Amino acid sequence: MRRLFPVTDLTAADTSGEWSLDRLADAYAYPAADGPWLRANMVSTLDGAAQHDGRSQPISCESDMRIFGTLRGLADVVIAGAETVRQEGYRPARARDAFAARRAADGQTPAPAVAVVSGSLDLDFSLPLFVSPLVPTLVLTGAGAPPDRIATARKAGAEVVIAGEGARVDPARAVRELADRGHRRLLTEGGPRLLGQFVAEGVLDELCLTVAPMLTAGDAQRIAGGPAVEVPKRFALAALLEEDGFLFTRYRRS
Repeated sequence: MRRLFPVTDLTAADTSGEWSLDRLADAYAYPAADGPWLRANMVSTLDGAAQHDGRSQPISCESDMRIFGTLRGLADVVIAGAETVRQEGYRPARARDAFAARRAADGQTPAPAVAVVSGSLDLDFSLPLFVSPLVPTLVLTGAGAPPDRIATARKAGAEVVIAGEGARVDPARAVRELADRGHRRLLTEGGPRLLGQFVAEGVLDELCLTVAPMLTAGDAQRIAGGPAVEVPKRFALAALLEEDGFLFTRYRRS
């Protein structure tokens, strides 16, 4: 059974049970804003696990992946941490016919770029993500990254973006650097450490969180890790969908 709980802005959907890609794209459209908008997409079990056996797929579902694809179809760039790229086996984002007209009208590339955050550049630059993407992959790193690894990344075809001092990538600077390159619609898929850095820096605008009706116990990471913020960040519920016990929530900065 598929139901819709309208909260604020899901006016493009109805209660007919049809979650077409076009309806989802309307429902999840980025707000009209002059500056960049950073959206995160994550999944969590009822007891807070963001992964099972190191991957998110076991706690996902078909509709979650449909929304995942929609969010990618709307984004200018998909940001992911190096560990997530390795564990999830990231490949280049692909162009999809369902979003082609929408992307062309908005002046976007046929598919979103992927931006990998890595201070050490300990990445396999022979992978398709780097050598054969439809849109060149970006690598966000610090000014102190190993020069030989920077050279290897560039030789593979990646665009290296310096977004921090030393080996560290500064989250706010990463957002600015991407915006300066025309990437205003930003989507991060984690992992938890990267999302935690965006939260701590106060640059996350929106969280799309799927709550899976599962309990895993164990010691899996939460959706955001790292140092705690001094005052908890308050977000407002913008939309809520439900299917087979899975909740598809969307929260925006208050």
